[in-house]
Amino acid sequence: MIKVDNSRTLPGATTERALALSYAPADARDGLAALLALDERLGAILRTTREPLVGQMRLTWWYEALEALDRAPAPAEPVLAALRGAVVARVPGAELARQVEGWEALLETPLTSAALEAHASARGGGLFGAAAALLGAPTDDTIARAGEGWALADLMRHLSDPVLAAAARDAARSRLSGALDRRWPPRARALGALAWLARLDLTAPTRPAGHPARAARLLWHRLSGR
Repeated sequence: MIKVDNSRTLPGATTERALALSYAPADARDGLAALLALDERLGAILRTTREPLVGQMRLTWWYEALEALDRAPAPAEPVLAALRGAVVARVPGAELARQVEGWEALLETPLTSAALEAHASARGGGLFGAAAALLGAPTDDTIARAGEGWALADLMRHLSDPVLAAAARDAARSRLSGALDRRWPPRARALGALAWLARLDLTAPTRPAGHPARAARLLWHRLSGR
């Protein structure tokens, strides 16, 4: 099972995410926040579970619970309730369940480059694809690549194995370099802002989360789409 460093939460990251969320259209902001909350909850399972079998059981519960949102009220769980209320009308729960598969890939022992790719595709590509549908933004390969790069850049910060962290970093750079060389449409700029934050984590590590230059970069993206 993957080993992560729980101490690497960057100061200012919460404020930056709130800024990125503010770029979403008002009618989709709560839904995008719910999607990100789901991602955080699934990631917390791996960070707090030592035994792969236990982790698999917990992820399986979430997979089934997400699928069930298409046909039944949400259980008394805040993240599921938020998804049921703000997302499922536009994005089926069965599609949201794909993100669980991205975290399941990290249960592999030993972790391989194929597992990193599966994580990037199902977690990042799945989340950005669902978010694009929710936002009413065009869904294309650029959105998927940006999501994959975002997921890998985030994973890199939490990996305790330096070899795996380097592999995730290189793969993230490759995805993000192409995805951000374009003008993003207005309804997708919240996702573009998340991708830019991931790219800045890779290319400007001396400017940590919360640095004014990062906020300025996000503002330029909001205004220009670049």
